[in-house]
Amino acid sequence: MPTRPPKPKNIDEYIASFAAGSGAAGSGSPEVQAILETIRSTIRQAAPDAKETISYNMPAFTQEGILVYFAAFKKHIGLYPPVRGDKRLEKAISPYAGEKGNLQFPLGQPIPYGLIERIVRLRVKQNMTKARESQNQR
Repeated sequence: MPTRPPKPKNIDEYIASFAAGSGAAGSGSPEVQAILETIRSTIRQAAPDAKETISYNMPAFTQEGILVYFAAFKKHIGLYPPVRGDKRLEKAISPYAGEKGNLQFPLGQPIPYGLIERIVRLRVKQNMTKARESQNQR
């Protein structure tokens, strides 16, 4: 019976697990590692105050709640949660829409880092607004 790799404790460990031939669903390679690092830095640039964590065994960024999760799979990079609240952005992400509102960026195509940045900026704005509204209700 094959052994499962240990659960990552942080984003560094998650990305490191994608050495050639390893990683989720056999998607390990230096190229996947580079994509994951670039997604991480794109998120960090869009949300410099966000905290990094691992949640549901995926890298995640939080700021007044979850901003985004991301993960590598055999044929795509997944980005969660679903994006709502900006019609122009919803239209821009529609080619990447997965079955449950998540986004799937195929590994054989250029990753839309600018789109990821827009998503993260929207999620920061939404989370900050929600936190302010919650604070005002107290």
